[in-house]
Amino acid sequence: MTDLAAFSTLLTDEGQALLTALRDYTPSQELAVASRLRRDHPAELVTAALGQARLRQRAVAKFGERDAHRMYFTPGGVEQSTRKAVAEHRAAAFARLGVRDVADLCSGIGGDAIALARAGVRVLAVDRDPLTVEVARANAAALGLTDLIEVRCADVTEVDTSPYDAVFVDPARRGGRASGGRIFDPEAYSPPLSWAVQAARKAPHAALKIAPGVPHETVPPEAEAEWVSDGGDVKEAVLWFGTRPGRVTATLLPGPHSLTGRGLPNPPVRAVGRYLYEPDGAVIRAHLVAEVAEDLGGGLIDETIAYITADEPRPTPYAAAYEITDELPFNLKRLKALLREREVGTLTVKKRGSAVEPEELRRKLKPKGPHAATVFLTRVAGAPTMLLGRPVA
Repeated sequence: MTDLAAFSTLLTDEGQALLTALRDYTPSQELAVASRLRRDHPAELVTAALGQARLRQRAVAKFGERDAHRMYFTPGGVEQSTRKAVAEHRAAAFARLGVRDVADLCSGIGGDAIALARAGVRVLAVDRDPLTVEVARANAAALGLTDLIEVRCADVTEVDTSPYDAVFVDPARRGGRASGGRIFDPEAYSPPLSWAVQAARKAPHAALKIAPGVPHETVPPEAEAEWVSDGGDVKEAVLWFGTRPGRVTATLLPGPHSLTGRGLPNPPVRAVGRYLYEPDGAVIRAHLVAEVAEDLGGGLIDETIAYITADEPRPTPYAAAYEITDELPFNLKRLKALLREREVGTLTVKKRGSAVEPEELRRKLKPKGPHAATVFLTRVAGAPTMLLGRPVA
């Protein structure tokens, strides 16, 4: 049975009943569950239902309980789809621009199309993989959005986007089954970034989703660049067209909190003060550490390290704050003695500019005691240094 035929069985009444029965099943009991279900159902259907149940459980982290257990997924779709909060943020941005319809190219299982439709935007969702297209179509139906989402199986490079207010392109950034890894060269995306940029230039508005590690020099001058994190994890970069050329933004979700670049020079390097700030990854990727440092009245501990130090605590959504109690040259014996003296048993290890692995360090230190601390393995003015402290509430 082909993947497409197997998926089609899940949409039958029997398949739906099986998926409902498997909603809360425990994967560790899968063998016993499969044996029991195969007594009353075709083996191919049981295999397909169990696989879909596993994917739905994985998808909860991205889509939430309610949507994940109504939607359908492929293994690649779970891995590559946009997290719900991020898709909703982008859909709201399109809606604020007055966009009424979007051509969603490389739409995958439809995560972004769903968010756009829920924001009141009509969507043409295009993907070239027949199974992925059927999954996206089933998702639109399952969530009651078929009136707003048209799903089409086609090569995105052959789609006429001129009737649409906006274009959204999410190129594939992973290799095929042979390689499977992330693709870092934007011209190796499928389709290449250069094609996506040309498609964006033809539309009144456009957004191109790219890897957050993309070099800043590859950003076209007429694009606005936004780096997005969710819950502290950097998720993506987006190039916006038809908005504010040259603007650079770091957006932190939930919130949202948006920090815009002010074209500041690199912050000064200064001695470690009482407080250390660890900027959010989106701030670092967007090269906006200087903006946060200025707002905090601080400087860098090293010209190559994205840790900000200051003498006073100031609230900011763009960095996590720590109160520093000790600054030591890198020396494991001294650190171990200090932790023993402070009775530190819960040790959080952070590193930036150090080759030491946190788990290896914990094994060597063997912390023990009722107290907690955070150690930063880093460089201060070029010298390997250990900073000991605790989070500021």
